[in-house]
Amino acid sequence: MQPLTAADPHQVGPYLLEGRLGGGGMGQVYLGRSRGGRRVAVKVIHPQFAAEPDFRGRFRREVELAMKVGGFWTAALVDSDPEAAEPWVASEYVPGPTLRQRIVADGPLGLGPLRELAVGLAEAVAAVHRGGWCIGI
Repeated sequence: MQPLTAADPHQVGPYLLEGRLGGGGMGQVYLGRSRGGRRVAVKVIHPQFAAEPDFRGRFRREVELAMKVGGFWTAALVDSDPEAAEPWVASEYVPGPTLRQRIVADGPLGLGPLRELAVGLAEAVAAVHRGGWCIGI
């Protein structure tokens, strides 16, 4: 986790932000904490996407579908605000290293851990499909 920058919000919706977990083309992901103390991952969408005419409808639909997804290998969505100036979605926080961090620290995955990862990813894709998503690869 990286510290928040001066440009970062300190709160998104009801969640107080503690640091940056990562980011990508669509948004920035923060570690947040609920009023009750539960840690969550909060993804805030970049403003340029929120300004696109059809974005909010697509985002709302994706959040609705993602809320239906459940399984051992997926993080549950717990909250969202597609109408916020910068739309956001919060999911349960699952602590642990990224795959890159794991490989840098320990080297390539052996057959057992690699098989476990592959089976877990397959289970996650199946859960996503059960939730109504259609993933094109």
